[in-house]
Amino acid sequence: MNSTQEWQGVSWFEVDEHQAGQRIDNFLFSRLKGVPKSRVYRMIREGQVRINKKRIKAETRLVFADQIRVAPIRYRQTDESAVPVSDQVASGLLSRVIYEDEGLMVVNKPSGIAVHGGSGMAYGLIEALRIATAKPYLELIHRIDRDTSGLVMISKKRSTLKMLQDLLREHKISKTYAAIVKGQVSLDKQLIDAPLLRYELSNGERRVRVSRDGKDSKTQWNVAERFRHATLIHASPLSGRTHQIRVHGLSIGHPLVGDDKYGHQTEYRGSEARRLCLHAMRLEIPGYPVMEAPLPEDMQSLLAQLRAQSK
Repeated sequence: MNSTQEWQGVSWFEVDEHQAGQRIDNFLFSRLKGVPKSRVYRMIREGQVRINKKRIKAETRLVFADQIRVAPIRYRQTDESAVPVSDQVASGLLSRVIYEDEGLMVVNKPSGIAVHGGSGMAYGLIEALRIATAKPYLELIHRIDRDTSGLVMISKKRSTLKMLQDLLREHKISKTYAAIVKGQVSLDKQLIDAPLLRYELSNGERRVRVSRDGKDSKTQWNVAERFRHATLIHASPLSGRTHQIRVHGLSIGHPLVGDDKYGHQTEYRGSEARRLCLHAMRLEIPGYPVMEAPLPEDMQSLLAQLRAQSK
């Protein structure tokens, strides 16, 4: 059965650091779910998609802070092509909303779900929430990795999106993560100051390494609890680089437990984890209450095992 779908009104997107360098057509494919690719290309050709008020081509590469305007869209969609979000998933995500007002929603994302679909994922957090809330305008304010759990900010209004992304760029939003790292970290507190450079593997996968040619990157590390084979730390990134906490941990010899990209070859004798042990635990936003998400059960269970091994 066919139905007419509509993206009502003009849609606006702002390019963040992680999206910079991506082609505009690929960017739109991941955000305009269900819209045929042929329709997306036609919109680009006809000037219905503009970047910074200028016409563009499908191969145009995005630049950080670009403003993307997409004209209203009407298209035909079959039921089979709808995003397959079950009622259980939808209700489960709604139960994880820890703060909501007229412009902002903050969700405690579980590990294992990407913040948006693409790269083999039928849907991500943002697509599922659009369906669960029946709100056509929900946009990610920032991103965390698929395997990272914890707090994600989502805008319900364009004005909120712009305001909070401006605060992020100005480093006025404080984010604190809990991480379980390999080995005993010796210093109670330390500022890791190491520039980070993004690069691509031969298969196109993006990675990050410490490099003189990289961008300025700083992370404050505070030890919360030490174990025989691991350490629980609270990390506050003072810059917003891709995989920053993970690569900074590796740079001082303490990669994260469960990280299959950085430091997995580093010796570790503690209990193993089934996923990356990184959790976005606290958000401090000017003008809002402090928001916190407790450690998920899998990380709490691992900590209990590490405590038992340390006796």
